Amino acid sequence: MTDDIRTKKLMNAPEDIIPEAIEGMLSAHPDLLTVEGATRRAIVAKDGPRDGKVGIIIGGGSGHEPAFAGYVGRGLADAAAVGNVFASPSPEHIMDAARAVEGGAGVMFLYGNYTGDVMNFDMAAEECEGMGIPARSVQVTDDVASAPKGREKERRGIAGDFFVFKIAGAAAEAGRDLEACYAAAQHANDNCRSMGVALSACSLPQTGKLNFDLGPREMEIGMGIHGEPGMRRGHLESADAVSDELMQAILTDMELGKGDEVAVLVNGLGATGPLELYILHRRIAQILGERDVKIHHSWVGEYCTSLEMAGASVTLLKLDDDLKTLLDMPCRTPALTVAGSLEPVGKRTRRTHAAASSTSGIERSDLAIDGPVTPVRFRQMMLAIADAIHANRDWLSELDGVIGDGDHGVTMDIGWTAVRKELKDPTDETVSETCARMAKAFLDAVGASSGPLYATAFRKAGEAVSDRLNLDAGAMVAWIEGICAGIQSRGGAQVGDKTMIDAWVPAVAKARETLQSGGDVIACLDAACAGAKNGRDYTAEIESRRGRSAKLGERSVGHMDPGAASAHVMLVAMTEALRE
Repeated sequence: MTDDIRTKKLMNAPEDIIPEAIEGMLSAHPDLLTVEGATRRAIVAKDGPRDGKVGIIIGGGSGHEPAFAGYVGRGLADAAAVGNVFASPSPEHIMDAARAVEGGAGVMFLYGNYTGDVMNFDMAAEECEGMGIPARSVQVTDDVASAPKGREKERRGIAGDFFVFKIAGAAAEAGRDLEACYAAAQHANDNCRSMGVALSACSLPQTGKLNFDLGPREMEIGMGIHGEPGMRRGHLESADAVSDELMQAILTDMELGKGDEVAVLVNGLGATGPLELYILHRRIAQILGERDVKIHHSWVGEYCTSLEMAGASVTLLKLDDDLKTLLDMPCRTPALTVAGSLEPVGKRTRRTHAAASSTSGIERSDLAIDGPVTPVRFRQMMLAIADAIHANRDWLSELDGVIGDGDHGVTMDIGWTAVRKELKDPTDETVSETCARMAKAFLDAVGASSGPLYATAFRKAGEAVSDRLNLDAGAMVAWIEGICAGIQSRGGAQVGDKTMIDAWVPAVAKARETLQSGGDVIACLDAACAGAKNGRDYTAEIESRRGRSAKLGERSVGHMDPGAASAHVMLVAMTEALRE
């Protein structure tokens, strides 16, 4: 049956793909790279970090190799935080990188403008500031297909990372302070534009299924590097016609005139070889030549991929004297070497930074004990969620593949697997203490957008019932409200945005309505399930207004939001577990 057909990948166990890839990268480049930190997800330059130098930390999801760890090395990034496939690294991954490279001059985080990356890097920046480490962040926003002119801050980052990272690394190598490094990187981002085309889909290692359908004679113009749909889908055209369309979009957005100078990147998305990429560059050079725009330097090859996706992107960086100087400065990394002499590395002092710790003792004799949901039953309900998410993993990822990057089910499964491992041994703890452990386990394992959202949700939910040992109907409703409030406080989504909030808000409303009518715990949970289902189904009727799918507009109508679907799965699982 076609449902059983899986894509082919050279891998061992899917859950080991990231640590094994990191191990292989380190064994291939022992002179350049090492790994530091407890998470083993911070790849650090052996000869980059040093006292008095701004620490440059880049990062993002795996699957884009050589981005991001391939740009770690002298003169470029000091470290990369490595996330799961198509998922942001977690704050702890990022902090391992920051602690490894901080040299007393502050750190700068650089990453693509995606919801998960923004939330996770923001949390890491907040932690840095709390430890006395100055931190700045630059979100790369080069993709002209993802938002119109005038709304550049909404654009996603694609292959333009290559140029922005290079400029930032050179500025730090030159000894510029944190604010000057930030200004140089932001200036590069402001003058960088990209546009891509996809000729085929890619598949996640965990699912082995193509993220979306693209016909044998079709192409997607404006495709994102996670498989997000682009501006339009159409009939496959010639290399020159594709180049013309990509360049028209870039040049309409970027002011280039006679005598201007640019750097050019023609980037393969994973399954498009140099032969085709050079044909694209041929036409790009012709177009720029017709405008009397000079190419200072070109790079042609795979620099920011999307697993095995076929297709390419074009990036232009408009140069001035400072950007040209920084672009030409030498660097030595696995994926990029710019020739030139590099001064010997100076002294490096290993610093220790104590994170703020908080301990709170709970006086169990003060806690309310009425209610059927004991801490043991609550733990069983959470384990039931982990089982249900695992069982529905592929379905949730398929929903996400239609309007997003296809990893929602995989990401949620990783998070809940970590929760299952954390809760496998019985402990004498309260519901709120269990929630705190769940939050840390989920966040450390996942990253992505789900990590910060559900970590905050679990903390808020636990706080909402911190005065109780057992949960009654009112406390159970308060716990669900805490989940919803935590997600909204971290992510900012509202009803109608086509997100998980469209399921959680009606779940809360129905549960509270049933509680006010005298319903017991099971009745309130049943009502929450019904509300979540209504909200889940409603998302198929509306356009997306947040996240990667927001770029689709009307094309997102008719497709259920995967986050709303997983919210319903969670509520049903915990309800059935309690009923049993």
